[in-house]
Amino acid sequence: MYGFIGNSEAKADVKGRIFIPAHYRKALAENENSRLVMRKDPYNNSLVFYPESIWNEKLRLLKQELNEWNPTHQLLLMQYVAEAEELDIDSQGRVLISKKYLNLIGVESDVLFVGMLDTFALWSKESFEKAKYSPAEFSHLLQSILSASTQKESH
Repeated sequence: MYGFIGNSEAKADVKGRIFIPAHYRKALAENENSRLVMRKDPYNNSLVFYPESIWNEKLRLLKQELNEWNPTHQLLLMQYVAEAEELDIDSQGRVLISKKYLNLIGVESDVLFVGMLDTFALWSKESFEKAKYSPAEFSHLLQSILSASTQKESH
């Protein structure tokens, strides 16, 4: 299991290079992953980074749910994979992200890495602040999900 937790601020340089937080690089090294796969989050205005092994597992699970002879499923898979990009971490701990992707999520310089356990996301700081739940919304949503989970276990 990976340990991508917390959040870290960083800056993109003029070429689009961004330092991956040290604790994220450590988690990647401990799991023998030096390559990342990045794609635009289909639900939020962020980029999601997958260790290569996690990406491969998620693709395997997605393909299990799809019928390769269904043209809608075929196009969905094609688009999902086409919008991904493999990234290597350079010797200084940076990844190079194309301007196309940075512009897509509204990043000029200041970014925020947000851990999601086995993946992590890159946001503009402003977008993340606008997107995240208020404390009241967060506690209500968490309570309703955990309550439903507890009820399932008791039946």
